[in-house]
Amino acid sequence: MIMKRVLRILAITLIMALGLIGQRYYAYVTNTQSPYDEVGIEINRYMPQPVRKWGCDKLHATFGNTLPPYGCQAEGGNGQKWL
Repeated sequence: MIMKRVLRILAITLIMALGLIGQRYYAYVTNTQSPYDEVGIEINRYMPQPVRKWGCDKLHATFGNTLPPYGCQAEGGNGQKWL
């Protein structure tokens, strides 16, 4: 009985944490202020490649004339080309 309650609390906590991180990431990639938000860059860095590519594409559509943030830089582009 106690173990079931502990597992339920852990599951709810995990779902809430994932929801908050997902919301924060979505707010970062759809922002119109700056692509250089430190928290957003760190979250982006830990995302799986397809999600990171989607986020970088959204940022590139908004901030295409600026240097890409860390995590959105193409390899071999000296940090100046978007993914």
